[in-house]
Amino acid sequence: MALTVGTAGHIDHGKTWLVRALTGKDTDRLPEEQRRGISIDLGYAPLELPDGRRLSLIDVPGHERFVRTMVAGATGIDLFLLVIDAAEGARPQTLEHLGILRLLGVDRGVVAVTKADLVDEETLEIAVEEASELVPGAEVVAVSARTGVGLDDLRAALARAADSVVARDASGATRLYVDRVFTLRGIGTVVTGTLWSGTIVEGDTLHVAPRGGEVRVRSVQVHDTSVQSATAGERVALGLPGIERSELHRGDALVAPHAYPVSYRLDVELEELTPIDNGARVSVHHGTSRIAARVARVGGRLAQLRLEAPVVAARGDRIVLRGETTLGGAIVLDPAPPRRLEAERLELLEQGDPVSIVAATVTAPVLVESLAARGLLSPAELEEGLAAVIQAGGWAFSREWLDETSDVVAERLRVRAVASPLEPGLAVAELLPAEPWAAVVLPLLPVERRGGIAYLPGVAASLGARAEAAEALRGELEASGLAAVKPDDAGLARFLEAEGVLVRLGDGFVVSTAAYERARELVVTECRATGEIVLARFRDLAGVGRRDAQLLLERLDQDGVTRRLGDRRVLRRAGLEG
Repeated sequence: MALTVGTAGHIDHGKTWLVRALTGKDTDRLPEEQRRGISIDLGYAPLELPDGRRLSLIDVPGHERFVRTMVAGATGIDLFLLVIDAAEGARPQTLEHLGILRLLGVDRGVVAVTKADLVDEETLEIAVEEASELVPGAEVVAVSARTGVGLDDLRAALARAADSVVARDASGATRLYVDRVFTLRGIGTVVTGTLWSGTIVEGDTLHVAPRGGEVRVRSVQVHDTSVQSATAGERVALGLPGIERSELHRGDALVAPHAYPVSYRLDVELEELTPIDNGARVSVHHGTSRIAARVARVGGRLAQLRLEAPVVAARGDRIVLRGETTLGGAIVLDPAPPRRLEAERLELLEQGDPVSIVAATVTAPVLVESLAARGLLSPAELEEGLAAVIQAGGWAFSREWLDETSDVVAERLRVRAVASPLEPGLAVAELLPAEPWAAVVLPLLPVERRGGIAYLPGVAASLGARAEAAEALRGELEASGLAAVKPDDAGLARFLEAEGVLVRLGDGFVVSTAAYERARELVVTECRATGEIVLARFRDLAGVGRRDAQLLLERLDQDGVTRRLGDRRVLRRAGLEG
């Protein structure tokens, strides 16, 4: 099982010296670190255990100015190695580092009381006792990096602590937060980080989040050793061809494509060391990134973090919140929540069971595929939660949402039927918003669809108060013969056309159905006799003016009876068959 152990402790308490003694590697690689004699950046080394296992060790700075760097290193660790100077005891950064570890959920580890050779026996006993009280449950080992006393005991204690750690999820989607970027001759751009979940194999294509773009993994190393693949929990170095060093930074994440959401908001459960006010400005430390944010509290420990830059996260991730000092931490409940903040939704998320999580995140239609990508639940848990909602066509939505939508749709159609008895339906596109889920939801609504128009079931167009006007128009059409009439009521004309009473022409004119059939007969007879017909000839045959003759011929063109060739018209096949 691949595990990572991280140092913690106050400056000058001997973290780097201890790491060198344990691993044989000096993690202070920067010239400034060597000149000043303090750690500034993260350092890395492999740590061999007595049983043959190898841990990845991260050495973090102890100075208060570099707490941000310490958090970036600590967020990927499974075990802590807390270092306390035997002479000085716990100091401010000892306590802050320990608090950060607790906020990150790193509760397994060992305390090393260093510089044991520089104090008398009584002082050492007191230091060990105080360390035991400070970190109950952790083994405390007195060591000397200079003489080597206690190093074997420390390795053995770390091995015992490692036995109790639960392995990271190697089956999950790949996620690695970048903590270093550099270039190597013959390799190009290299990034390092602790693999939080999943595996990385040579040749993999990973998405760069949150900025976008993709990279191809040409090579994989674990502690300077080339491997075909790396698994969750290991310290990894990746060779990435085709991308410049300047395009990647600490805080970026390399993730499996489409596996994690990118969001400017996080719904969280807070753990406060000091009170955090609603609206407070904080720094959110997540992965290896630090992002400014505002805290929007709901009540109790529930809140939404509104970030100034996007982040890639998953449910259950732990984050640290800092101002001038560490204020507290939080557990991510939803890594991509809606903007609207609702206490009920966060309370359901907090409950943690699959049904409540789906209930909190599924109201209006959401793609099941996108819900899975949010990482709120495992596939099996998601399936269990989705059983409590409606699924159709790859979409999921709640029964409550469907009932509300049904009520709104039915009311709109009722109002329409009363206001417009001639046209009691609404176009589907007008009834439902232009959403990709509309076609999936429509069959579940209390509507009857006729073509592109939706009606209340059983509702049909009727004349109602327009019956008298309809009779008057019928009489006018009968009297006009083939001459076109322009009614004042366009809605009535459409209704009567649907009833087969009239045929609508261009510019709002109409003729009776009988007159249209008579015009069609005249055109077909003439074309069969002479092969064609022109406007003037049809005008004379029909006994109407030029305008009406033109309107009738254009309608015959539209209906496929004739085809216009310049000034002439000839019969189409449909016209011949008629």
